[in-house]
Amino acid sequence: MVDDFKKSALYFKRALELIPGGVNSPVRAFKAVGGNPVFMSQGKGSKIFDVDGNIFIDYVLSWGPMILGHANQLVTSAIKKAVEHGTSFGAPTPMEVKLAELVVEFFPSIERLRFVNSGTEATMSAIRVARAYAGRDKIIKFEGCYHGHADGLLSKAGSGATTLGVPTSPGVPANCAQNTITLPFNDLETIKSVIERDWRDIACVILEPIVGNMGCIIPRPGFLEGIRDLTAKHGIVLIFDEVMTGFRASRGGAQELYGIKPDMTCLGKVIGGGLPVGAYGGKAEIMELVAPQGPVYQAGTLSGNPVAMAAGFETLKILSKKDVCENMEEKAKELEEGIKDAARITRVDVRIYRVGTMFCVYFTNNEVVDYSTALSSDTKKFANYFKTMLHNGIYIAPSQFEAGFLSMAHTERDIKLTIKKAYKALKSLSA
Repeated sequence: MVDDFKKSALYFKRALELIPGGVNSPVRAFKAVGGNPVFMSQGKGSKIFDVDGNIFIDYVLSWGPMILGHANQLVTSAIKKAVEHGTSFGAPTPMEVKLAELVVEFFPSIERLRFVNSGTEATMSAIRVARAYAGRDKIIKFEGCYHGHADGLLSKAGSGATTLGVPTSPGVPANCAQNTITLPFNDLETIKSVIERDWRDIACVILEPIVGNMGCIIPRPGFLEGIRDLTAKHGIVLIFDEVMTGFRASRGGAQELYGIKPDMTCLGKVIGGGLPVGAYGGKAEIMELVAPQGPVYQAGTLSGNPVAMAAGFETLKILSKKDVCENMEEKAKELEEGIKDAARITRVDVRIYRVGTMFCVYFTNNEVVDYSTALSSDTKKFANYFKTMLHNGIYIAPSQFEAGFLSMAHTERDIKLTIKKAYKALKSLSA
């Protein structure tokens, strides 16, 4: 049992005096589950270690990017080598080209791409380019899909906004949000009616093809295909935000899994190997609008910095090896089936959804298909489940509305132990 969090409590007390809420990203604060956040000191493989010396099997994995596990030796060596040659030049480097070539191998729909420093930068920039290409202003996004914290995207956003019950954010001017149309996910008829009526004003549709920011919500058959047909028919740019699903839904993301070719793709997390990186790209005719080749301005001092590029290149090089992604998915499937069995035996109502190496356990007996059905989950039961798992050495996201992730470093023993602890946590809920 893990019971000693004294040093974490002291760090949090100090943090509260310096940092809003004591954290640098809202969901880390444990507000949705109660108690104080755990302060981590190191990670290795599938494990993370807190400042009190407690060890956890990690299914947060820095919210997805640590797909190889923590402190992978090859990635760490690549980072060290890059640092020794300099951390940033504000000039092009060979590694930018090498990583770009690898990304395009994984995502053939991307003919040109631009590296940035975060997923937020990637989605914000992609939308700007899409507006310029289409010559229109409005965008469509979906309830519960989180595309970063740019002003026009904080309408019924997922991730921390859902966790904290904040559907929109103060400080966002009305004229920023007025060009954003927010629709329910998995409701093809609604999007069809809106597009057929307003297509002349709509520049792009942006969505997480599998929603990882309100848990893990899978598109209904025909939903993505229907959106692709509608956008192609009306000259609307289709943007897949694969910051989370890239390399996790499958090697080539959700677009490879479902056989759909978007006009633009946003990436992040995994392509940085644990360092801050994002990218946006797509058809050459669209990306040629980006400065300096075209008139759409976007820049970044640290974009494509050699350290992040080296980490990303080494990560994708490993993922390109035969059977790596398939072996991870097999372990994820075993974990999914094990938790399902535990829930059935303990008679606790849960719905478990998994695609590739991302998954979520919802405490509900209803199918979870969109924002409203996700919100119907029993968050109190989840909070109790989270606490029991934490005290048994299993670190899962401190929110019902965040996906969990598996890494190459998770072992068979990790999976079996996690299932055992999940059974214990679920049994405590059924008592």
